[in-house]
Amino acid sequence: MTLPLDKAVFVSALRAAQVSDAQMEAFHRAYEQAHPEQHQALLELLGMDAPAIASVRQRSRQ
Repeated sequence: MTLPLDKAVFVSALRAAQVSDAQMEAFHRAYEQAHPEQHQALLELLGMDAPAIASVRQRSRQ
């Protein structure tokens, strides 16, 4: 049985591991630069809608 990945649960786990906003932003930038298609897939897997995904990816390219 495969459970969907939930953004809130994922972010909660990152926070518990003391990952900061700056570190999360750095992760998104690095992932978008190196693997844009996989970054898109991850954001979709987290259940984000198209406008939110576009926003994250645009910020990640700056």
